[in-house]
Amino acid sequence: MDTTAVLPDGYTVRAPEPTDAEALFEMLAAYNTRLIGFADGTVEEVADRIVEPGFERGTDGFLVLAGDSLPVGYGTTFGKGDRQVVGIQVWSQQAAVADWLFERTMRRANEMGRESGHTEITVDTDIYRADEAQRALLSDHDFTASTTYHRMRIDHTAPVATPTPPAGVVVRSGAFDDATRRTAHEVIIESLRGQFGYVVRPHEEWIEYLDATSTFDWSQITLLEIDGRAVAIRLCDDDYVETDNCGYIRILGVLEDFRGRGLAKFLLRDAFASDAAEGRAGTILDVDTSNPTPALDLYLSVGMKPTLVSEGWRRVVPVS
Repeated sequence: MDTTAVLPDGYTVRAPEPTDAEALFEMLAAYNTRLIGFADGTVEEVADRIVEPGFERGTDGFLVLAGDSLPVGYGTTFGKGDRQVVGIQVWSQQAAVADWLFERTMRRANEMGRESGHTEITVDTDIYRADEAQRALLSDHDFTASTTYHRMRIDHTAPVATPTPPAGVVVRSGAFDDATRRTAHEVIIESLRGQFGYVVRPHEEWIEYLDATSTFDWSQITLLEIDGRAVAIRLCDDDYVETDNCGYIRILGVLEDFRGRGLAKFLLRDAFASDAAEGRAGTILDVDTSNPTPALDLYLSVGMKPTLVSEGWRRVVPVS
């Protein structure tokens, strides 16, 4: 991929290091606050992403510095699965830096596709709807807004009753052994199949990723079984405990043949009850509005409300 953007004089680029997490968070927090009014993250979250399994920071991360100290831009390229789908992210309040990072992350995406033997790749990125500069940049490079994400929240101002499981459903809490973790991963794969941007992560990488996530532990997985078969899953973590004192449902999935039986609604209400009992101010989750299931309607029906809108943008790129 040819590049035309150049960095301003005196700016340097290097790979991110774990020791950059605090300074990088400050830059990202300033970027987000300008757009949506709050930081939307933590230092720990930034640190986790720098060392995330599957992300090779030496080749796939680009930290732009003013001189040799102050971060002014950051870009990442992340190959999903067999790298047929590649995710990129770009952050900078300086247009020239954002342009350079966009071209550099796209070039790395092209390299990933070529290294993996693909003739074309799908490049995805997520941005806040309020980010007009990014929307213009993506539009200018033939990306299309392909889906919308709503961050949903329900507040807990009083105790929440623990729901009774639907008839015939057995609740399994925690995934502390290899067999249960493999089952949990299989349910996630099957229930999320077909959702925008979802690519199956190799099982061992999935385990490594969750083990390396500072806000997660294996007690936060709940499986529902019917006739001895795991058919639904809820995976929570503590992403929003520090910033919002809220629980977070990262994944909620039900196998297709078992939808419409109240399983997802039970898992939601069970999470609300647990978060309220823990003294959390609320529960948060993110929903893709192009989800093949009517997920948004489900969340609205249990009292959740949208608080933030993001977009998923996509372009199919020939590999050169």
